[in-house]
Amino acid sequence: MSTYYVTTPIYYVNARPHLGHAYTTIIADTLKRFYSLLGTDARMLTGTDEHGDKIVKAAIKENKSPKEFVDGISAEYKALWQDLKIDYDQFIRTTDENHKKSVQALLQKIYDKGDIYFGEYGGHYCFGCERFYTEKELEDGLCPQHKTKPEYISEKNYFFKMSKYQDWLKQYILDNPDFIRPERYRNEVLAMLEGNVLEDLCISRPKSRLEWGIELPFDKDYVCYVWFDALANYISALGWGNEDNSQNFEKYWPASHLVAKDILKPHGIFWPTMLKAADLPIYQNLNVHGYWLVKDTKMSKSLGNVVDPRFAAEYFGLDAFRYFLLRDMHFGSDASYSEENLISRINSDLANDLGNLFSRVLSMNAKYFAKKVPSLGTLTADDENIFSCVQNAAQNYLQLFKEVRFSQGLDGLWEPIRLMNKYVDSQAPWTLYKEGNIERLGTVLRVLLENMYKIAVLLWPVMPDSSIKMQEQLGKKFTLHAKLIDDLLNCNVHLRTDFEISEASNLFPRFEKPVEEKKEEKVKKEKKSENKKDIVQETQLIEFADFQKLDLRVGTILTAEQHPDADKLLKFEVDLGEEKPRQIISGIAKFFNPTELIGQKVVVVANLPPRKLRGLESQGMILTAEKGEHLSLLSSVAPNGSKIA
Repeated sequence: MSTYYVTTPIYYVNARPHLGHAYTTIIADTLKRFYSLLGTDARMLTGTDEHGDKIVKAAIKENKSPKEFVDGISAEYKALWQDLKIDYDQFIRTTDENHKKSVQALLQKIYDKGDIYFGEYGGHYCFGCERFYTEKELEDGLCPQHKTKPEYISEKNYFFKMSKYQDWLKQYILDNPDFIRPERYRNEVLAMLEGNVLEDLCISRPKSRLEWGIELPFDKDYVCYVWFDALANYISALGWGNEDNSQNFEKYWPASHLVAKDILKPHGIFWPTMLKAADLPIYQNLNVHGYWLVKDTKMSKSLGNVVDPRFAAEYFGLDAFRYFLLRDMHFGSDASYSEENLISRINSDLANDLGNLFSRVLSMNAKYFAKKVPSLGTLTADDENIFSCVQNAAQNYLQLFKEVRFSQGLDGLWEPIRLMNKYVDSQAPWTLYKEGNIERLGTVLRVLLENMYKIAVLLWPVMPDSSIKMQEQLGKKFTLHAKLIDDLLNCNVHLRTDFEISEASNLFPRFEKPVEEKKEEKVKKEKKSENKKDIVQETQLIEFADFQKLDLRVGTILTAEQHPDADKLLKFEVDLGEEKPRQIISGIAKFFNPTELIGQKVVVVANLPPRKLRGLESQGMILTAEKGEHLSLLSSVAPNGSKIA
């Protein structure tokens, strides 16, 4: 595939952007970057839909003209995409003059073919959907989308002979299994075609009722139906219908469309029959996703549960937010959004797995090889297994992303990340260093560094900024080129031996509690503080002999890393001046970045009996000082092994 053209729906500007809009647009941005990574000339389109009844009503409500109103809301979408770093190539508006010309050219072409006729129609019209419904389509007499009773309207209008293409569309869908995906939505469209005789589509509105729209080229008393107008944006953006600017249409069409499930019918039935009637190539794919739910309920302004994507991206980090959206929604199904889910995903996948891998490997390389990339020696079966696992995961990831199965692709890519963390533990670089086995130590770290680089490159479509930073930490500058992925998969060596790389990485900080939960706790604390009056806390007294029982020793932290099986625990090796370092497990992970603790002096309770914490033995306790929500390590300038008395 030499070119790839991905589109979002153009968003209706009767309301401001929310999480659902951001999700679709981030998916489109990810797909554009993904195909660019594969060496394809990729193009992305987004924009706003600005005609119709609802726009006029919303403008009146805000005491503005329709044009003033749409200019303001459209600008909000553009501003949000800028904040979310969306790399679109074109932002189209249905009020653009070039778009109007394309729509009129499409109408005229279908009209000249004889597939548009004038007639009278009476039907149930939903002003929220801006379309007529048949009796069969209503649910208990109500609009299936808005749950309101439509108004019965009888008027003369222009109609598109959509019914003429029912059998063709059904057969086209059957012959092209990937035309509508996931499969559940393909089956849903087939059910629409099999269960009902496809009716002709009313494509006009009389100016006596609505003037805010594109005028029909063959009748000045009518404007175009908003859906016919909106769907044409996908080709008008490429210059179709404008003879002087149609080269992009020849280059990039057909498109791969992204839509939410509530607009399946217009895109799955209206649009392909319109293209067929105009003798234009049919789009490549229709990719349909579900809803983001908040507490199992679809987001709604009236319910007050609309998620602000800008806040989530700013507070948690844009790349972490992008990762969560792609990882937690199985494309096509609904997904649940909450700050708890977002924090859990960030902490488990990004902080504990990917972040911990980069942090511990870079810090060990800095310690053992003075930040220089070590040589790759003879590979063992364990080493080969790492390369093989990354290779297989990468190939599956690439295939699954082509199938818009983002969650499964990322889940598979995380398998080698977790395996590499286990590989660190099993190979024990610190032991190899103590034993003087420097050649083997270098090979272990080089195996990790090379495969970390591969993972970093593959993650660029999902987390572009973090991917580039990870590559820079490994001494590589990210540059797109046609053979990038082929080179990545067909070669095991990408880093330069003896090249200096970063000594630390802290790209994915952990988060403690949801913002809302913190706010509630703050309010509770303030109320509790107000109610406290003359409360004296009594300190329990102990005998001096009890204190004498404690063996408090000064030590230096040699290594610090995340416990492999516990989010809250860190694993330390501490030099207490003894024959070998002590392994100490401490529940302070949420307060410290482990790499920043290496080399720090601490005070240890050295005479506690050993105990196992999540499978690892702890031979002492590091002392800390706590004030409010802040935690500090007790320290001393005394030599290692000094006893505090």
